[in-house]
Amino acid sequence: MSKQKTETVAFKSDEVRRDNIRQVLKQVQAALTERGYNAVNQLSGYLISDDPAYISSHNNARNLIQTVERYEIIEELVRTYLDDSNE
Repeated sequence: MSKQKTETVAFKSDEVRRDNIRQVLKQVQAALTERGYNAVNQLSGYLISDDPAYISSHNNARNLIQTVERYEIIEELVRTYLDDSNE
């Protein structure tokens, strides 16, 4: 008889959240670029104004970007920028 082992796996929720934000931004960037938009300009406009019209509905990008809070996106962008600039 073999006993089944159960192990608790701890996920770092902060890492999962940050990875989700990165994936959302990459997918939205791809959709905007595919439609011929400048992704940086469009995402900046959205983040500054909170107007989802800056994001194309192509490939569900508008709905996708709204699954993440704006402040979380801004926080992650600043964190990434500062981490990169320290290297």
